[in-house]
Amino acid sequence: MTFTKEYITDLKNATTIILAISDALNSDAKTISELNESLPQKGENKLLLKAEKIFISDFIFVFSKIKNLSEKAQFGLAYYYDAIRNRHFANENDLENLNKLVATNAFKSHFNKIVQDNILFDLDKSKTYLLNYLKQNKHPKFEEAKQAFNTFLNLVCDFDVQKNQNANDVLGIDFKMHTVHEVENDSLEKVLDELNSLIGLENVKKDIAELVNLLKVQQKRTTQGLKNIEITLHTVFLGPPGTGKTTVARLLGRIFKHLEFLTKGQMIETDREGMVAGYVGQTATKVDAIVADAKGGVLFIDEAYALSQNLGNDYGGEAINTLLKRMEDFREDFAVVVAGYDEPMQVFIDSNPGLRSRFNRYFHFNHFSPDELFAIFEIYCKKADFIITEEAQEKLKDTFDLLYQKRDDSFGNARVIRNIFEKCIQQQANRIVKIKRITKKVLRTLTEEDIPEPMETVEQVFFKNKNDNE
Repeated sequence: MTFTKEYITDLKNATTIILAISDALNSDAKTISELNESLPQKGENKLLLKAEKIFISDFIFVFSKIKNLSEKAQFGLAYYYDAIRNRHFANENDLENLNKLVATNAFKSHFNKIVQDNILFDLDKSKTYLLNYLKQNKHPKFEEAKQAFNTFLNLVCDFDVQKNQNANDVLGIDFKMHTVHEVENDSLEKVLDELNSLIGLENVKKDIAELVNLLKVQQKRTTQGLKNIEITLHTVFLGPPGTGKTTVARLLGRIFKHLEFLTKGQMIETDREGMVAGYVGQTATKVDAIVADAKGGVLFIDEAYALSQNLGNDYGGEAINTLLKRMEDFREDFAVVVAGYDEPMQVFIDSNPGLRSRFNRYFHFNHFSPDELFAIFEIYCKKADFIITEEAQEKLKDTFDLLYQKRDDSFGNARVIRNIFEKCIQQQANRIVKIKRITKKVLRTLTEEDIPEPMETVEQVFFKNKNDNE
């Protein structure tokens, strides 16, 4: 192939993002130490490898699974290797020499040396190390690293881990990045049934029903050759955490697809950390990469107000401006949902005239009532095959009444219920482990003894919330 200036620029941007992620990981001594301990390095003298070097081995591992590796892929790896070794990027303006270089025996020898020097493990038995470590340890950089890994591979060897059917088996990791779940025989009716089956959210369901009616009429007007007003799909979700905002954003993507206002309907989730880099010029590149993944679907930005908060630099403003530009560029096939607490989100929207003009649709998510909290707990029990005694139910209802009375903006709603459910399972295990003959009924049943004391739960929940906000 012949490399173009645009391709070299894209390669530079993809490499820059990986280096920024690597710098962040390298600053975490615990992460680097644990990661190195898991690496089966060759030889007796083990070196403390930095993240960017481990990325190379993971790339090589993927390359080993691709038949007839192209010169494009070889060049991509060599480009990345030279960038981390010399902190120098090949000149995109020197295309003639770059294209000649790839065809030489000297380059092929250079590529083979890179591969041999950077294989840390047995390619036939191993899988990606860096990404699997980040996933297993629930590292905050996992999603960002996964996205950067996919972007680089897709660019240099057309290996899209989100679309390649064998990618998950090859890499030993689930690479679907918050996209919509594939639903067999999906339809608008099926999506709306899922929406209406959600606990609570009555005002949100009503707002979405009205939006669906509007979009349906717009469709009919279009088929009749009538003019339509411009309808924005960009939406603001207001409300506390744990109230279903991410779930509803995912459903919205599918709804917009079925109504033919979006072509794909996938949902990509991010936040300030996923959009803002630590160096000049890298933020726009990160935003462009995320938007590229979300094009045709919904980009869900959680706690979006953090983008406009002064955190020591103006990179949040750069992210907002880049996002606004892409919202305009892709306005026919791209929806953005921003979410967060009511007051900070209003400040965020008012911080930029472009945000005010593009976001004029608001969905309000309220705290779940005590009865709704109990219904959520019952769902967790049903999914995990547990039943609750009447006495345990009364104790849980007392707990949820107290939590609701004491709720504040930071109360986690369904997330709190999930934590309480897990605590109950732990206490049940402590109770029944000493029983000599444990029956199926015993294993399934949550008793009053398994439910933490209501006041104890309330104190723990709001003590945690207080600490989280300090």
